[in-house]
Amino acid sequence: MNIHEYQAKALLKSFGAPVAEGVAIFSADEAEAAAKSLPGPLYVVKSQIHAGGRGKGKFKELGPDAKGGVRLAFSIEEAKAHAKEMLGHTLVTAQTGPAGKQVNRLYIEDGADIDRELYLSLLVDRSVGQVAFVVSTEGGMDIEAVAHDTPEKIVNVAINPEAGVTADDLAKLTAALKLDGEAKADAEKLFPILYKAFVEKDMSLLEINPLIVMKNGRMRVLDAKVSFDGNALFRHDDIKALRDETEEDAKEIEASKWDLAYVALDGNIGCMVNGAGLAMATMDIIKLYGKEPANFCDVGGGAGKEKVAAAFKIITADPKVEGILVNIFGGIMKCDVIAEGVVAAVQEVGLKVPLVVRLEGTNVELGKKILNESGLAITAADDLDDAAKKIVAAING
Repeated sequence: MNIHEYQAKALLKSFGAPVAEGVAIFSADEAEAAAKSLPGPLYVVKSQIHAGGRGKGKFKELGPDAKGGVRLAFSIEEAKAHAKEMLGHTLVTAQTGPAGKQVNRLYIEDGADIDRELYLSLLVDRSVGQVAFVVSTEGGMDIEAVAHDTPEKIVNVAINPEAGVTADDLAKLTAALKLDGEAKADAEKLFPILYKAFVEKDMSLLEINPLIVMKNGRMRVLDAKVSFDGNALFRHDDIKALRDETEEDAKEIEASKWDLAYVALDGNIGCMVNGAGLAMATMDIIKLYGKEPANFCDVGGGAGKEKVAAAFKIITADPKVEGILVNIFGGIMKCDVIAEGVVAAVQEVGLKVPLVVRLEGTNVELGKKILNESGLAITAADDLDDAAKKIVAAING
């Protein structure tokens, strides 16, 4: 689960991280009061969407010469004007895709005198099985480009979970960022705070880009991007309350209500599979035969008829879907249960696109019998390769 920048900063501030004063607003009418509550005279008006690259983004409705999604304001009147222009418009960035995202909230923040911009993130380094800091002196830039062009400027420091952030870890991090004086002292306080927040709140990513050294020598978290492990949200009602469903795909929201592992993609073949590995293999073979998957959908090993029907309805609700491939290996999952769910869903919502079903495993013959006797236009497949060929052929007409 992702949250907005202003929410991430409030969370980090509660742990003791240094952040600027700021106010979230939801209408242009709130901009004046928000700016007046800040020290000024410089204000930063920031679009709040779940995507990076906001500063370089462009608003669809405002033309190519309009300013981006992060703007400086040198007066309260200018902050008001920015808010009026940005709210309700669609911001397109490198991470939103061409459709962009509508800006429904802004964050007006007190400005900062920046001396240096640094990069810092925490993530789970699966190669060592530990949480790791990733830092660079090249803050404010596309970290992927830095990694490609100058990988030596990125330093990873994995943290032993039994020891936490040690003095040796701090020495490596501050040296990598070339910190000294007050900035180094601030960093030695900040880095353990960030690690504590990451672990206690079950984050999957904490990215600060940029982490700044101000002209007075002090450090500040200037931006914050935070994602949480969805499987751990049951432990964090306070984090669940921060969810902004307007930033999520409606199909993914509906899938989460049924505890389905569902990710919307850009292709035209809907997939319903049990097991993440089998789902990945199914998507791969669809691509092998020249088409693109419209989704990743894993119904899990213990799904019942109702859950299967819900998954099918979510897939058919996607207007991009031109065909559906159901690929089930019945281990814990029984093929007859899958068949009953598919038949029930088709009878309820109808079938407007080709449907190919491949069943194998427990109760496979009973499952096939249910499909064959349903009277529905369902194409059976013998194996995964056969299923992929048939669904692609059906779409190609």
